[in-house]
Amino acid sequence: MFVISYLQSEELFYLNVFLKLLLGLVSLVLIINKSGKGNLAPSTPMDQVQNYVLGGIIGGVIYSPSVSILQFAVVLGIWAFLIIGMRKLKTKSHAFRMFIDGAPIVIIKHGEVDVEACRKAKITASEVAFKLRREGIYYVRDVKRAVFEQNGELIIVLKDEENPKYPIITDGIIQSSVLDDIGKTEEWLMAELQRAGYHSASEIFLAEYEKGQLKLVPYSQEKKDK
Repeated sequence: MFVISYLQSEELFYLNVFLKLLLGLVSLVLIINKSGKGNLAPSTPMDQVQNYVLGGIIGGVIYSPSVSILQFAVVLGIWAFLIIGMRKLKTKSHAFRMFIDGAPIVIIKHGEVDVEACRKAKITASEVAFKLRREGIYYVRDVKRAVFEQNGELIIVLKDEENPKYPIITDGIIQSSVLDDIGKTEEWLMAELQRAGYHSASEIFLAEYEKGQLKLVPYSQEKKDK
């Protein structure tokens, strides 16, 4: 009788684990599909945190018999609601996106290191030098612009590079520092936008500058198709 009871309890345990794993897998797929696939290749600290927390929820609960499947489902539902809601807010509000993800920090500009920007980015001189050497750059004076990204990467633009590595407009926001890199002003940019049939930068999803030409990707495809 004891053996039968033990086997039954073992079967219930593994069934419980199986159902929780299945529920966790389904919820993971749904969250990725609904919130976007940015979590698969994290580009911001928040992406990393989302992955860690979701993994912790699934991994820490599946073997705990004290947490029922219903409780597990409710927790996953709450987390999914938070992730999806936060991503939607990030796409609609620039201020909210800056608050959550932060912003890239320019630490080298026109061959000079911005010490205060390095302190703000919590990066030391040794780390700056190491990141430059890793890109085959041994003198700061050779760098036109170096940007410390949210994910810890250092993106470098050399003085002899013709095209910037960053777009001039992203999500309807003019990137003034990039304009400075190519020796252009906001007045020039607005004139170019008006020439293309646009009234403001808010109409543009993405604008790139390549070989002296401004390439625009508007939010609305109507003007682009004309």
